[in-house]
Amino acid sequence: MALLLINTDECTGCGLCVDTCPFGALTLEGDVAVVNDQCTACGACVDECPAEALSLPEMKEAKIDLDAYQGVWVWVEQFQGEAQSISWEMMGQGRKLADQLGQSLNACVLGQDADHMAREAIAYGADRVFVVDDPTLAVYRTDPYAETLVALVKKYQPAIFLLGASSRGRDLAGAVATQLYTGLTADCTGLDIDPETGLLRQTRPAFGGNIMATIICPNYRPQMSTVRHRVFEVPPRDPNRQGQIVREKAVLTEDQIASKVVDFICEEGTVNLSDANIIVSGGRGVGGPDGFDPVRELAEVLGGAVGSSRAAVDAGWIPYAHQVGQTGRTVRPDLYIACGISGAIQHLAGMQTAKVIVAINKDPDAPIFGVANYGIVGDLFQVVPALTKSFREKLGKAAPTCEA
Repeated sequence: MALLLINTDECTGCGLCVDTCPFGALTLEGDVAVVNDQCTACGACVDECPAEALSLPEMKEAKIDLDAYQGVWVWVEQFQGEAQSISWEMMGQGRKLADQLGQSLNACVLGQDADHMAREAIAYGADRVFVVDDPTLAVYRTDPYAETLVALVKKYQPAIFLLGASSRGRDLAGAVATQLYTGLTADCTGLDIDPETGLLRQTRPAFGGNIMATIICPNYRPQMSTVRHRVFEVPPRDPNRQGQIVREKAVLTEDQIASKVVDFICEEGTVNLSDANIIVSGGRGVGGPDGFDPVRELAEVLGGAVGSSRAAVDAGWIPYAHQVGQTGRTVRPDLYIACGISGAIQHLAGMQTAKVIVAINKDPDAPIFGVANYGIVGDLFQVVPALTKSFREKLGKAAPTCEA
């Protein structure tokens, strides 16, 4: 049924609406525009009509009972039957949010032979765990996972739903939010409860990381967020903690799922910044690909990983896998050493939660010093080799030798 209203007495048959419609829903019959069932009520033609002959009927928005939605949910991501650590980070923050609201924390575990993950979720703070144990959920596929979670949300009505911003989490969150017609804030760096309204305040970098935006979802439920790895700490695990396990059934059968997972090909030899306890990063100040040599040497002595700023990656000095920041990896190491990195907000968003930050830069006014625990103003090509030499002596590691 077409949604657009056309005043045939006012229509002049100019054809501007026909040219404007992106869906081909308008045609001219004689000197009058006619609309068909392809109309989506986008309104593009209404603004274009010089005769003001087009209009859309006022549509009453369906109201939902916001008070019926209670509790905080966390999706427990699993790969090959093992829960991913990003899920426990979400669980720790979910526990804080649930306590602020005075509501329960619930986990959603989807997989095959998944009981051990349900028990882990309770140990990490869940009051209740929804378990959907089915062969169709053994490996991640968008359709069966999304359909199952949508059914669970409609049945139990959570107020808040958190997912890790991994590749799977981003894919799943978008699919679920679309079907539920609710808002989704992606790649959050902060979550808290507004004390006055009880709404979830979701903070994330915006406009290329140049500002931090706080977003709320006042009219739809659940309030959905994805959060990047290493933004929140993993809470202490309590193996004696007790909780409720609720078993539910999968929504789709195998013959209803179009996609099949044939194999997994794991790339070897790539850097794993997310799990590194020590990271030594280089930025524009290293000057070129060779400038990462002292950075790599220091990282090797400390048993850490090599990171970089976006500027160094964009310049082609080091592969993207090493990039730390809003458009790279979010990290939370015990020690982060920034060498020749000025400290753009995009980079800070990815590393400022490190426990100890050491900044090395020639510019004493570099923004990186604003978040650093220790700052060294100097030439990194003098400071970094000196640090490497000192650490070698302290740690009893011999310098590499070259053979003829």
